[in-house]
Amino acid sequence: MDQERKITCYIAASLDGYIATKDDSLDWLFKVEMEGDAGYAEYMETIDTVVMGRRTYDWIMEMEKGKAPYPDKKCYVFSKSKSGQEGHVIFTNEGVVSFVQRERALPGKDIWVVGGSALLHDFLKEKLIDEFIISVAPTLIGQGIPLFQELDFELEFTLKTVRQSGQFAQLHLIRK
Repeated sequence: MDQERKITCYIAASLDGYIATKDDSLDWLFKVEMEGDAGYAEYMETIDTVVMGRRTYDWIMEMEKGKAPYPDKKCYVFSKSKSGQEGHVIFTNEGVVSFVQRERALPGKDIWVVGGSALLHDFLKEKLIDEFIISVAPTLIGQGIPLFQELDFELEFTLKTVRQSGQFAQLHLIRK
């Protein structure tokens, strides 16, 4: 029997819990020394589907000068204002519960919730994140876009591993 596809989040955050500055900058992140790719290539082998919010998609498109992200993966962008398909990128305003039910019913590898914070919050509210791999940078940025928005419930995870990659501490967490 095939194992159910996991919903995972591989992400970096500042020591004070932000994924970007208020103006979406990641300059603080790229200043931190890293050894190798922090397991990124290995992680990418475990997934075949990426999911992100529209703001994250727009940021990637700007940084990549219009080149669509992750061309070798199924790519979904959750958007309230755009629908349809552009190349391999599918824009959707589907609810996260029905999206996950549909995707988990299909054969395939795991699914990566890339970000951002609002979409991740939607997945967490429905207890749909199975695993986190969070690379914590030893940098305080003071304010910005939080990794986790305010929750009105508790969600417990088990620490599977901690590993160091340069100056990053990478936590691998599995939902209880």
